[in-house]
Amino acid sequence: MQLTIIGVGKMGEALARGMLHAEFVAPGELVLADSAVERLGAVAGELDVRVTSDNALAARDSDVVILAVKPALVAPVAREIAAALRPGAIVLSIAAGITLRQLAAALARTDLILARAMPNTPCLVGAGAIGLSLAAGAPAEAAQTVCRLLSAVGLVESVLEAQLDAVTGLSGSGPAYIAVLIEALADGGVLAGLPRPQAERLAAQTVLGTARLILETGQHPAQVKDAVASPGGTTIAGVAALEAGGLRHALIAAVRAAAARARELSEE
Repeated sequence: MQLTIIGVGKMGEALARGMLHAEFVAPGELVLADSAVERLGAVAGELDVRVTSDNALAARDSDVVILAVKPALVAPVAREIAAALRPGAIVLSIAAGITLRQLAAALARTDLILARAMPNTPCLVGAGAIGLSLAAGAPAEAAQTVCRLLSAVGLVESVLEAQLDAVTGLSGSGPAYIAVLIEALADGGVLAGLPRPQAERLAAQTVLGTARLILETGQHPAQVKDAVASPGGTTIAGVAALEAGGLRHALIAAVRAAAARARELSEE
């Protein structure tokens, strides 16, 4: 399979590294394209892949083209590569707020398979949460191909395009919420007497471990909470304090607000 990634920023590079590490593509099957020649050269030297600053040349003969550019550049890049794409090629955009309809309009071709994904920053360490949607009529094989490629950098969930705003509000913006949560937990640890570096490591590891416990055991989050909260104990006292402080409501409101803003941006 020939794969092209246009845009070698942090996310584009993370995708390239993850797919190579998982051996989903070989170095000779991957082309990276970017106008930042110095950065492109540095990444190419480390990954031993083909590179070019010519987007159309990069896209020619590719089975899958991933647009990892900023939202404002999606339409210009799509128009630039449209004539070079082979019939049946998969074009995947990971730009926030750019709809499949907008991508289709920019490409102005009906013989391509279009997809849109919403990754998040933990993809940079291979632990991303990614929402994926393909255009209507896309063959199942195309969906499997894209899911497999993206799984190199995290968990992939197939959703309707209309649900991608919710994905943005939850997992796209979620790392910021969790970072605030970890910082607050660490502050609590410092208040209780721990040195800050230890408090931060313990807080981050607690979040990581709890997430793994839920994902790997399939337990409902409430089951994990109940398993720790013994009658009259320390944990239930802490949970009561969280409820009194409105943490649950605040997180729900944060996801809802971010999803609403994502919807507004996609309509601008």
